[in-house]
Amino acid sequence: MERFTRRSVISSGLSVALGGYSAVNPGEPPTNRGSRTEPPSSDGRDSRDSGSPRSATTDDQRSSLPPVDIRGAIYVPARAFNIYQMWDDYDREEIERDFGYAGRVNLNAIRTWVNYEYWKQEPGACAAKLEHLLSTAADEGLRVLLILFEGIGGAPTRDNLTDTDPRTAMSIASPGPSVIKNRRRWDEPRRFVNWVMDRHGDDERLLGIEVMNEPGWFKNKPAFTHSMLKTLNRHRGSVPLTVGSTSMINNIEYYDEGCEILQFHYNFPINASEFTDALRQIAIVDRSTAAPVWLTEWQRIRSGRGAHAAPAEDELVPNYASMAPHIHAAGFGNFFWSLMVKPAFNRSQRHKGVLNGLFHEDGAVWSLDDARAIKAMSGDSEFHGEQRQKWPEWAEAVKNG
Repeated sequence: MERFTRRSVISSGLSVALGGYSAVNPGEPPTNRGSRTEPPSSDGRDSRDSGSPRSATTDDQRSSLPPVDIRGAIYVPARAFNIYQMWDDYDREEIERDFGYAGRVNLNAIRTWVNYEYWKQEPGACAAKLEHLLSTAADEGLRVLLILFEGIGGAPTRDNLTDTDPRTAMSIASPGPSVIKNRRRWDEPRRFVNWVMDRHGDDERLLGIEVMNEPGWFKNKPAFTHSMLKTLNRHRGSVPLTVGSTSMINNIEYYDEGCEILQFHYNFPINASEFTDALRQIAIVDRSTAAPVWLTEWQRIRSGRGAHAAPAEDELVPNYASMAPHIHAAGFGNFFWSLMVKPAFNRSQRHKGVLNGLFHEDGAVWSLDDARAIKAMSGDSEFHGEQRQKWPEWAEAVKNG
């Protein structure tokens, strides 16, 4: 009865807030509960991944969850074109430098990925590098929202993983479609989940463990995400669990299975009015559930038809100041994309000439207005430094096509 009630509460909140569609992701398809099936144990399911799901977070438990005042950035090193490259080319001095930049704008959190493909190749090195990343974050007063799997991108072939040509390099789905579509191959991803939980399930340096970024709506990735979330729950510690849902409507698919932090993404609102209206609607959901609600991807306001419309020339570059005051006023924990100035991580956006980020590698910022607006979320808008609104020299080839 508790699970039905809690699902009804968030469903009612969503219905009131969003009127039956996703205001933070216009055009996103309706929830697809009927297509989901759970993998039977004969398909190689871990026997520990059986039984009914753990109840979602109760009201009494919310006090143990991370605070609402989360001021964060998404982190991928400036020159990494996918997450595998972040870990294969891991540079300790670069991580220490970049996390130091986060402190200059009073951030207290980082959202980033560990990489399943790299773990399969080098589990020992992966463990050491992840430990260094978490320790460095803690030294800088940052807690980490750690993502395990990625729902968006190309297949993790060797060529795709190592491609650094800006014309062809792409983000990488992990695991790839051949694994996602074959439930008999889900045991190895479960071992990765267990590996992470054994080491970091009670790690106070973590804000949360995110099973997958943007699993989407259609059958295979949501089914995989449900199964991995159940495995996380069977081996859970004190670190809250979450899913990188693009919208609040998508969150309902995972809420009753132990999703303790609700996420939504809103990278490119078409105007300030639409954005603030969406935030007001989402606040209704936040009040309807014990789980905190975070905006875990945002970039800038663009004019035009929507996120997939061709941006105007002056909208190809960062403008966090266009969104930051609205987010601060609404009070949502949040992570902007991205800490480091870099060509767009998404290849289609990169081909349009989109640049993201706040800090250049040498510590200059793309925009002093952006740095001050982001820092103002902490109550202090004073920021002094060099502003340089020029593409990095190493990225000129991307800008020029």
